[in-house]
Amino acid sequence: MNEINHKTVFVLDHTPYFGISCESPIDCDFIKSKIPVPPISKSLWTCAVEASVEYCRIAYDLFPVGKLIRFVVSDTAAHIVNTWNTNTQSLTHIMNAMSMVGVPPRQTQASDYSVIHGLRAAIEALAEPTEFQKEQLVAHAGKSDNFKLVNRGRVICITSARDDASMKSLEDIFRTVLVQQNSISAGHKEYINIDQCHLVIINLYPANMESMVSNRALIDISPILMSEIHSNKANNISNKLTHLILPHFDLASTTVTGIPMKEEQNASSSANYDVEIFHGRTAHSVFLGTELVLPHSLKEGSDYDTVTLKWCTPRSCGSSEMQPCLAQCRVTPVDVTSRPSSCLINFLLSGRSVLLEMPKKSGGKITSHLLSAHGGEIFIHSLNTARSCLEDPPSISEGGGGRVTDYRIKDFGLLMQQHRLLPLKPLPERQPDDNLQKMRTKLSRNSRYWPLTLGRTVLYNVRQFVEPVLVLTQKPELSEDEKMLCLKSIYNLSQLEERQETLALPNMGHRLKGNKKEEQYRLLWSELETIVNCNGSSPGHKAIVSCIRECRRMYPNADGSDPYDKSHGTEGNASDAHRASVIRATTDSPMSPPHSMAGSSSGGGGGGGGGATNASGGVGADAASATVTVGSGSTASLLGARGTIGSSKKSFGSGGRSLLDVLASTERTISQKRIDFSGRLCTPQGQIAKLYSHLGSKDSDSGQGRAPDVK
Repeated sequence: MNEINHKTVFVLDHTPYFGISCESPIDCDFIKSKIPVPPISKSLWTCAVEASVEYCRIAYDLFPVGKLIRFVVSDTAAHIVNTWNTNTQSLTHIMNAMSMVGVPPRQTQASDYSVIHGLRAAIEALAEPTEFQKEQLVAHAGKSDNFKLVNRGRVICITSARDDASMKSLEDIFRTVLVQQNSISAGHKEYINIDQCHLVIINLYPANMESMVSNRALIDISPILMSEIHSNKANNISNKLTHLILPHFDLASTTVTGIPMKEEQNASSSANYDVEIFHGRTAHSVFLGTELVLPHSLKEGSDYDTVTLKWCTPRSCGSSEMQPCLAQCRVTPVDVTSRPSSCLINFLLSGRSVLLEMPKKSGGKITSHLLSAHGGEIFIHSLNTARSCLEDPPSISEGGGGRVTDYRIKDFGLLMQQHRLLPLKPLPERQPDDNLQKMRTKLSRNSRYWPLTLGRTVLYNVRQFVEPVLVLTQKPELSEDEKMLCLKSIYNLSQLEERQETLALPNMGHRLKGNKKEEQYRLLWSELETIVNCNGSSPGHKAIVSCIRECRRMYPNADGSDPYDKSHGTEGNASDAHRASVIRATTDSPMSPPHSMAGSSSGGGGGGGGGATNASGGVGADAASATVTVGSGSTASLLGARGTIGSSKKSFGSGGRSLLDVLASTERTISQKRIDFSGRLCTPQGQIAKLYSHLGSKDSDSGQGRAPDVK
């Protein structure tokens, strides 16, 4: 409530000049009297009071709290009509005080009549804190939070001057008094400094005269003072203040046209009437950028625009008639005493609602607003004319009316329960909105990623596998036990992926490419990482994210690239080979072919026995270490090995090793495990080994004892 319209002070000139006639006669007719009655005319004072009170009525109707208006009457001294206390902020109090003040005397000998007395009192009134400002000062008293109360206000002075020089002198005096008041407020506890003041001077003169004061738009007089001047005839002061209140309180005008009403003289016939209402500007501004064309037109007899909307068939305002709206603003009629305005207000207060329609760019009409009463107050609702999020509602029971049937209704109910607000007893040491701000932060953190339907998520369809991760990571901090429980769930999920088990998912063809298992797990790890990242940034959350990223390296992106190549880099080959052998020793069958995680360097790169010795030695060492690792229950090494396996699969698919290299390496490895021929082992290096060296001697011995063969 630190806006400039939080405080408004009217300074009414009560000098003898305002006792003259406004020279705008009003004809009066008496039905039962044949004697002609001469026309009557209001005084300048009466015109000023009526226009300022009407300004006050519109502000009070649209803003029941937070907008305060004070009146100061200035003649030989300043007379305070009301204060910032809410008990005096009512039309009844103001009208009773004005009736006691009365019309200024026509002739007097006193020479100290001046409006300057009222301007001084108005500046002093702006320096007085309101109840809301006092609460802010008390709430921040004694705290070193560098709090500064912003005090702004507006002064509307209705007076009469001879020429522009007189107006300039009035502005100079006001600026001087404003600076003096800020100097006084600096050393006075009952006053606060005025940070900004808006001075509106309205020069009033009779209708049959011409004024020497010219209009001037809003300009800055000093860093804390801005001023504007309006010169108007007395009979048009009401229209001028009605126009000024629109920018002062950010209001807009709507004219409801085509309202059918029965004639007062003939009840059997009806005629169409128009009623103008004021409301907040947001009721019109929410349609900016849409296909709707607001039918603006200049108000007859005034210099401001109004939007014309056509009356539609009224209906009852039951729960079945509720429609989604974009904005809701209080309304008040401009001419509150007219019969059409009275009939419309009574009609709406009886419980009926009225739809208003407006034209579209593409032709035709569309219902854009709704007039309805709630709790004795009338509001205008800006209806949602674009595609609504409720257009395809979920078919919870029978599925009628909508195509979307898989909303996460239970999850949304759980979300509401987790963020339920309870009233707290106000305490001096607690900020008024401290808990509300904490809940806003929590809700913003937990709803950054929240798919509306089950068809747009993989994770929430298999949440039974990662339930601890989804629940525990919503906390801002994680204990060591909670972190280990989340890591255990991730390891279990990685084992499902290792066994290549298919996830039971609904029809998600719009997101998955052929429902492949690789695509399912890729989206699953991606969603899981996004949720944990959004839920918090504590060390426990970071550890879980690191674990998930290791699992994501198993399956690359859709284009075949590693999602963490740029951020993680390449690990050491020795560590990769070790972890790969660990996972191989625990998952491979005895009939599985030997693996080479370092490409063909160990199996095919080195020739002869050197490479074979290294390969077999490595396998044996890794197999031995695998038993110790598995027995100790360390699953981190197993998880790390999965990233290496994924890298080898990508290398194999991209042409790093061909099928011939794999077969040749396997054959060489098997051949190195056989016992070599004894002849090759006994033959010196460089000579040819003889096979069956004793075969010749045996043949000669056998030839001496038997006859030669007959051919």
